[in-house]
Amino acid sequence: MSKELTKSQIDRLGDRLKKGNITEADLRLLDLYRRSFTKAYEIVVGTIRQDLTLEPTGRPAKSTTSISEKLRRESIRLTQIQDIAGCRLTVTDITEQDSVVQSLANLFEKTTIVDRRERPSHGYRAVHVIVSSLDKMIEIQVRTSLQHLWAELSEKLSDIVHPAIKYGAGDEDVREMLADTSTLVIRIESIEVRLAHAKTQLSLEDRFTDADKQKTAKIEEKIKTFKQDVFEHLRKTIEYVEECLGENNDLSD
Repeated sequence: MSKELTKSQIDRLGDRLKKGNITEADLRLLDLYRRSFTKAYEIVVGTIRQDLTLEPTGRPAKSTTSISEKLRRESIRLTQIQDIAGCRLTVTDITEQDSVVQSLANLFEKTTIVDRRERPSHGYRAVHVIVSSLDKMIEIQVRTSLQHLWAELSEKLSDIVHPAIKYGAGDEDVREMLADTSTLVIRIESIEVRLAHAKTQLSLEDRFTDADKQKTAKIEEKIKTFKQDVFEHLRKTIEYVEECLGENNDLSD
């Protein structure tokens, strides 16, 4: 039934969602529109599993609240939203992230790559690969493990402090903390990239001596230790925020 909806019908629905004038009929219409992405989503996820042997996580449909907020926050129409349906791949580091993004670009015929690493969105860093399947846009988020933990922390703080936190608004101290943490992640991943590049160049030029290998191994061990410390800091912060969120929920019951 959703395939009978025209672009103008969908965008008029988006206008009503943006204004907050949502009726039961609109909710049913939106549900039909979201469900029209299900088959395309399943094809994309199935292809990734079969051809890349990776396991995506995610959601087949964006929530009503998220859609309405995005329409109000950005100057776009409902038919222009690229993440009505989407999934996520979490990888070890930047090198693997680049490799997976390239594999996705090779795997799917029509893709658009949005790299949010060089220009983070309020601290958020990732690479989004937008895939066209059955004339539907499906978003694949590719994050490193550190980028993912940062994004999870941002989401939790948005839940407990203010929804606008992850979009650069809300409490200044919280925003500053997220910005500082994002900068720390950037520094760690930048060092990893430079070290990997140096190793590759030395190997290609046949100048990677035993002494170089020993020095590199020591640097890699220090980076690994520092990275693990950041992991633990982010995890503990997330656990603390979850506890606070739980306490707030208990008080509201």
